Amino acid sequence: MFVLGNFFVALGYVIQAVLTIYMWIIIARVVISWVNADPYNQIVMIIRGATDPVLFPIQRRLPPMGGLDLSPIVVLLVILFLQVFLGNSLIQIGYSLGAK
Repeated sequence: MFVLGNFFVALGYVIQAVLTIYMWIIIARVVISWVNADPYNQIVMIIRGATDPVLFPIQRRLPPMGGLDLSPIVVLLVILFLQVFLGNSLIQIGYSLGAK
């Protein structure tokens, strides 16, 4: 049973790491929007391509705030919730199954 426990612990840590990386990508997107970076830059295009599918549905649901985009804040809060809830839950399940 310890193998299954180790799997859950590893899965919890991987989910937390992936969510942390995505959180930094969202933060980079916010900074890019502030500095008005070249939209044809390859890095800018990759960051926008990685964040647009998540940010656009939230932007459509939020009411207009006079040019203020709150969708990155909403996404960051969801990421933090998932890190704590999902990641820590999987880790605790793994340890309860006998992971060392």
